[in-house]
Amino acid sequence: MPKQPCVYVLASQPNGTIYVGVTSNLIARLVQHRSGAIPGFTQRNHVHVLVRYEFFATMLEAIAREKQLKRWHRLWKVNLIESENPDWADLAVGLGLKPLNSRPPNGGC
Repeated sequence: MPKQPCVYVLASQPNGTIYVGVTSNLIARLVQHRSGAIPGFTQRNHVHVLVRYEFFATMLEAIAREKQLKRWHRLWKVNLIESENPDWADLAVGLGLKPLNSRPPNGGC
């Protein structure tokens, strides 16, 4: 997949913790999140399931959309996810990444 500005939404599980991010290389960014290479919110909260993504022509457009989504209420984000992904399926698998294990690392619940 060529580099293209993108806003992506990750979740810990269906209806779980949600994270909104922006990148110019979605696959590389997902690999970073999933491997734990990026310390912070997604690593601490095991937020690694890609539940939505949107591509844009420019990074400025993508950043504007990311900021918009981050200001939204949680229910609006949930409705946005479920409008196209009602089962909260891991869309990264359709992009060529392997499915995630169902259990978080370090034996967590």
